[in-house]
Amino acid sequence: MAVKIVIDSSADIAENLKGRFEVVPLPIFFGEEKFIDGVNLTHAEFYEKLKTSEQLPKTSQATPFDYEEIYEKIVSSGDDAVVITISQKLSGTYQSAVIAAEKYKGRVFAVDGKTVTIASGILAEYALKLAESGLGAKELAKELEAARERVRLVAMVDTLEYLKKGGRISKAVAFAGELLSFKPVVAVEDGEVKILGKARGARQGNNLLEQEIEKSGGVDYDQPVLLGYSGTDDSTLRRYINDFSHLWEGRKDSLNISEIGSVVGTHAGPGAIAVAFFAKN
Repeated sequence: MAVKIVIDSSADIAENLKGRFEVVPLPIFFGEEKFIDGVNLTHAEFYEKLKTSEQLPKTSQATPFDYEEIYEKIVSSGDDAVVITISQKLSGTYQSAVIAAEKYKGRVFAVDGKTVTIASGILAEYALKLAESGLGAKELAKELEAARERVRLVAMVDTLEYLKKGGRISKAVAFAGELLSFKPVVAVEDGEVKILGKARGARQGNNLLEQEIEKSGGVDYDQPVLLGYSGTDDSTLRRYINDFSHLWEGRKDSLNISEIGSVVGTHAGPGAIAVAFFAKN
């Protein structure tokens, strides 16, 4: 008997781990047109459509049935499952995972990851390590509930355009921000997205990212670390890694990088960069 790790498609994972998880895809709507994230819509295709769409696409939660199909496959093969979902403050997906798990009590355990994108990715990677060490599903779920409190996600958004389209900020604020080259720096705290500051230009934004990492006592390199970028060009992230090489403690060339998918990409737009890590403190 093994423990299988189940994630949803809002979790962005390192390239070398793809295929190691059971993934529940989330639906994406461009107007009346429906796509299934990662199934009939790649990240590159999503960002191309995002650039040309007048309205923001909408994402929807996974259903209990989506989860039950995967649970049944896992349990019927003799294995147990631990499920990590996008923060329940950002989506109803966690509730769907819990409802579906009722049928499989003692075999399937759902955990609210309290985060999203690459931060969900490192929590899933940590879960995979625990499963491979032989930890049982119930104990593994409890360990994740403790470990998620040390997971940090900090990001810098390149443009205010998509936050404006989504109604997150006013048109006047967006216009002023673009004139002054504001780069919002955001984090996920207690399952919610918080704006930490508005930097004047990319350099100041990178400094704010560095400050947030230092507030956490630095990066715990005994645990997974993942960097991410939105869009189809990773050059901004590569520059950030090089300019702040002191943060990586000699590990600059071995850092894992992932594309940021549609759930976060819808609001961040292309050009965002992010860091996910376990805090030392």
